[in-house]
Amino acid sequence: MRAALQSEIGQDKLEVVDDMEAVGLGPGKVRIRVKATGLCHSDLSAMSGVLPQPAPFVPGHEGSGVIADVGDGVTSLKQGDRVLVCWLPPCGHCPSCKRGQGHLCLASLVNAGTPNFRRAGGDIFGFAATGTFAEELVVDAACAVPIPDDVPFDIAALIGCGVTTGLGAAINTAKVEAGSSVAVIGCGGVGISVIQGAKVQGAAQVIAVDPVESRREAARRFGATEAVGPEAFDDAKNRITGGEGFDYVFEVVGKSATAQTAYKMTRRGGSVVIVGAGALDDNFQIDMFSLFFDEKKILPSMYGGGDVLRSYERTIALWRAGRVDLASLITHRVQLAEINDALDQMRTGVALRTCIEL
Repeated sequence: MRAALQSEIGQDKLEVVDDMEAVGLGPGKVRIRVKATGLCHSDLSAMSGVLPQPAPFVPGHEGSGVIADVGDGVTSLKQGDRVLVCWLPPCGHCPSCKRGQGHLCLASLVNAGTPNFRRAGGDIFGFAATGTFAEELVVDAACAVPIPDDVPFDIAALIGCGVTTGLGAAINTAKVEAGSSVAVIGCGGVGISVIQGAKVQGAAQVIAVDPVESRREAARRFGATEAVGPEAFDDAKNRITGGEGFDYVFEVVGKSATAQTAYKMTRRGGSVVIVGAGALDDNFQIDMFSLFFDEKKILPSMYGGGDVLRSYERTIALWRAGRVDLASLITHRVQLAEINDALDQMRTGVALRTCIEL
């Protein structure tokens, strides 16, 4: 089958090969025929080495498709079922799951060290134990979440990570209050989803901050009351909040520099919500006096900060009701052979989300 291959960490181009094989089907596993996958900035981060990932590997972790085969013991799924790929499914019995924090469950990542694919040159890993930039993949049955027939594959793929992460950061993690002021730093696909989540929660002002004009324009279309470049952020804070700072500031970039900006722009007693996935060696520092005296809450948000399966259901309900726009998040659709062009566009900061159809 065809797949996109990253041979070494640091490569900026993927090789599209046609001799890949999905391996590992057995008890408790399913084989998925991928219909669509989203191109997320986390894939770029894995390719560059910002996020830890063994190589060679097949990138991609936002996907959807159809069950092609099931292993022994799998009774919840059958051939032909429409599913999305959940890269971090809750196991239901670990300490995190028992505390109601299934988004922190690490059971599925045990498989990150097990190859998902094989070709003539040897074993190949899948990013985050999945690897959706392939025509088929084998995952634990828990990673395949059934989707209703009215949910298109491209939208289902985005729900699998980016949309759930952004909406959940506003709804689950921050619990944005109606009438509040919100700023969102970084307006790619996840940042746009944060904006939509803040609007769902009833925020009065939602300020989008991004250096790319096309993204600022998109943020306005998706509900931001104002969109500014980083150089105008201070002025926006002074005009909108009287210099006090925003009730909530979301950092959706994954850099300590933008996290410091988020902290600075948050009012005393407000919430700094860290959504972007950053590097292990990029340190965020705050002096102890300010940490105590300003009482700003620092809220990391992993995968939307809540029950991901419930979050999927909520997202579909909001989409059906017209409360969130998911179709417009997909700026363009490409075929697997065009993936490097899509990667280049994402690096320039133009694309919100690319959907790869397989």
